[in-house]
Amino acid sequence: MTSHQRVRKAVIPAAGLGTRFLPSTKAIPKEMLPVVDKPAIQYVVEEAARAGINDVLTVTGRNKAALEDHFDRHWELEQALEKKGDQMRLKRVQKSANLGNVHFIRQGEPLGLGHAVLCAETHVGDEPFAVLLGDDLIDERDPLLDTMIDAQQEYGGSVVALMEVPEDQIHLYGCAAVSQLPGAPEDVVRVDSMVEKPAIGEAPSNLAVIGRYVLAPEIFEVLRHTKPGRGGEIQLTDALLEMAQQPDKPGGGVTGVIFRGRRYDTGDRLDYLKAMVRLAVRHRDIGTDFRAWLMEWAESDEAHGRSGEHQEHLGH
Repeated sequence: MTSHQRVRKAVIPAAGLGTRFLPSTKAIPKEMLPVVDKPAIQYVVEEAARAGINDVLTVTGRNKAALEDHFDRHWELEQALEKKGDQMRLKRVQKSANLGNVHFIRQGEPLGLGHAVLCAETHVGDEPFAVLLGDDLIDERDPLLDTMIDAQQEYGGSVVALMEVPEDQIHLYGCAAVSQLPGAPEDVVRVDSMVEKPAIGEAPSNLAVIGRYVLAPEIFEVLRHTKPGRGGEIQLTDALLEMAQQPDKPGGGVTGVIFRGRRYDTGDRLDYLKAMVRLAVRHRDIGTDFRAWLMEWAESDEAHGRSGEHQEHLGH
């Protein structure tokens, strides 16, 4: 069966406008915003490479040329660094161009995640593939994608990543109702149904669908007849729901992998800043110094809003 082939390709949807980060994203793609010293999208491509995937299709929109430039060679910069003898920075610059074959295609119209995935059909062909959303960065110490690929080989169909979230946050995510999968590890479950951003109090569980998928190629046929759903967009969740409810069809059935590792959410400004701090404190070059400064600053008057400047401004 084609659904049991080993995953060799990944798709990264990157056509969004990044409106939550305006005005920073007026001229810079949100995927190129730095997280410490690398753009967010590089973390995602590196994750794919660690899982043995070196063929990545990025689905883009207008004003996304910086993405292509980043994964291309920059000969003038490389020559300048080589001339200076700056081997460390030279290797960092070259790494982004050596992660694999990164391809690009335009989505054309902003019709939703399901439509972005459908744009990848010609490139992917008749084999399972991974979809990685750039808003979710997975810690390199936690091999989530490898686990999902193994689950797809074992059980066929499609696989989604699930994570337990507080009940008052589940309305921000797609949500899955699950049941035990006979013979499977505790954190590998059968997905019985899915709903996109359920109303508070109506979620079937506290298991949120996070931005990692391994999809059977049959998803394309389902997406072609999936009608626009929430927000007038073609929702990938709706297509996966249909596949979950038809497990006996080719490519049918959806497995969930419950992730309990480290995830960095760069989807909004506050979470982006939290992700920046969490990754910075363990950075191999600056982590030790940054952690020491952060702990010292957290105890300071400035951190607690007790600085002299602040008090003067408030008239105290």
